[in-house]
Amino acid sequence: MKSFAEQVLSYHFALEPAISLPDRIEWLMPYDHPETRNCMEAFYHLFYRDKGKRTFILGINPGRFGAGLTGIPFTDPIRLESLGIPNSFPKKQELSSVFIYDMIDACGGPSIFYRQFYITSLSPLGFTKNGTNYNYYDDPDLLRLVTPFIIQNINTQLRFGAERSRVFCLGQGKNYDFLLKLNEVHGWWKRVIPLPHPRWIMQYKRSQKDRFVQDYVKALTIT
Repeated sequence: MKSFAEQVLSYHFALEPAISLPDRIEWLMPYDHPETRNCMEAFYHLFYRDKGKRTFILGINPGRFGAGLTGIPFTDPIRLESLGIPNSFPKKQELSSVFIYDMIDACGGPSIFYRQFYITSLSPLGFTKNGTNYNYYDDPDLLRLVTPFIIQNINTQLRFGAERSRVFCLGQGKNYDFLLKLNEVHGWWKRVIPLPHPRWIMQYKRSQKDRFVQDYVKALTIT
């Protein structure tokens, strides 16, 4: 049986969706980039070399300055450096990554956090429209086209070693509504627990960031 890390890497490095997207919408596919692969290998072998189960935390889809660059959800190049993983990416801060790593530190640090949790997204690939970030639910045609891909993505990643009692959803609106409906059909988890999206917190509630960090810690540690 492969380790959690080996399964994550094999899956993402082989992604080649055979889906033609609506006009002006393009796939954000970072996993073919050699530097992205190197960073992902270093990260996942550092934190996921075992075969233990994790509680999943599901975001929306990768963005250009986080997972769409480094290949690691909510982990920008600056946060990679802080983990001891050097990289040649531009050291541009991604707001969601700042919040997530403040929260991870409040949970005891990366080694403790990643031993228990696995952060991924409903869609493992991101989207851009006219060069800017785009979400899978922003266009009805896009949502219809990628829904089978999202279902396949979740089914595949569950086999890595998922704790099925609960899943956390980043986003209390459309991402949560969509995941909840899918889970009702497929029965992946017993509970779907929504959390406010880090980007929303940092963009609109930044002065209350510490409170939201504590809200996350409380939610994640209560079983």
